[in-house]
Amino acid sequence: MNTIFTPPLYIQRYEFVIDFVKENKPKKVVDLGCNDCTLLRKLKFHKEIELLAGLDIDCAVIRAKMYELAPIPTDYLQPGDHPLTIELYQGSVTERDPRTKGFDLVTSIELIEHLQLEDVDRFTEVVFGYMAPVAAIISTPNADFNPLLPGLTGFRHYDHKFEWTKVEFQTWALKVCKEFGYVVAFTGVGQIPAQEESIGFCSQIGVFQIDRSGESEIKLYNVVYPSLCDSNIFQRTLVNEVLYWAETLKREWLEEIRGVGDEESEQTDEEGCSREGMDREESQTGEVERVEAGGRGFEVENEEVGGEGRTDMGQVEPYREGQSVCVPLVRLCSCPRVQALSGTVQRLTKFLLENSRVQLTNDGTAVVLVDSDDEDLEWDENFDNTGTGPFFVSSVENEDWETELGQ
Repeated sequence: MNTIFTPPLYIQRYEFVIDFVKENKPKKVVDLGCNDCTLLRKLKFHKEIELLAGLDIDCAVIRAKMYELAPIPTDYLQPGDHPLTIELYQGSVTERDPRTKGFDLVTSIELIEHLQLEDVDRFTEVVFGYMAPVAAIISTPNADFNPLLPGLTGFRHYDHKFEWTKVEFQTWALKVCKEFGYVVAFTGVGQIPAQEESIGFCSQIGVFQIDRSGESEIKLYNVVYPSLCDSNIFQRTLVNEVLYWAETLKREWLEEIRGVGDEESEQTDEEGCSREGMDREESQTGEVERVEAGGRGFEVENEEVGGEGRTDMGQVEPYREGQSVCVPLVRLCSCPRVQALSGTVQRLTKFLLENSRVQLTNDGTAVVLVDSDDEDLEWDENFDNTGTGPFFVSSVENEDWETELGQ
């Protein structure tokens, strides 16, 4: 029979399965009645498959060919994007086997005709009821085609227990769809020129797929939870964290000014130097200064102090600028949640530039504007009342800060 068709009929059946795999990209495929593993050897080259399995009742025929499924040298030289697992099982297609559950595609190529007719119902229940794949490809000889095969008497193979006509096969397939919730498309391989169209293919094929047409009718509720994979949600989450921690750090700084301002003035008169002056003196020596940020600290190496809470490497402490309070982004980046979201000060600046809720200056420092609610704060001669003026968060563009933050 293979001499009648070009390419041979069995090759056409395998190519049909391969074309289906290319188009639908199933990740888990099992071939029932895998025999000498010919189809599995062809499918292993398709990288979309992650699990390839075969099941046959004849253990000896599997053992004779199973090592041909082992990786070849090129598989090590050009490995795939994900591992491919190949498993072979000895078992019957009429018995429930937990190893065969959870597959995207089940193939049964010229198999069911080898079963007794009374076993076909058990095969049907196992495949479509128990295994319940997303798709199944079932092929079987078309008895209507047999008269066109020269010299053929009886069945095509000595082990065939039956051979269905086109109508018999379609009747069985439609019953499967009704009982187990599938839809089927009828096709096949192997045709002879000028044959009657009503005869059909030499090998008839049913492609079964789970019927999803009624899902919209029975679905009562559907919701998708927010996640950071959504760029809009990511931006909103990051900005919310920045504003929250900026406000927290600002309030801590203002409370410190309220609480220690008078004491420091008295201590300066009595001892001749303020804590601020001592801190500056220590920072000018190039030693490492510890800066606490709301209970979380990081170390920065100060070479020269450029102003209240600032060094020539960037702003560390909150500080006043006009009617604004500035909190450095490098300080905010030490907050675990902000750091986890943004990674670096440079990336944080980039994200904030893209957000409409953040207002930036044009002087290259990239600041975030937040309303200040400290209307009742009374400043001494060194600190003017901020009223309801803007509250800024400034960015320091310096790669050393990434090193200090462990980036």
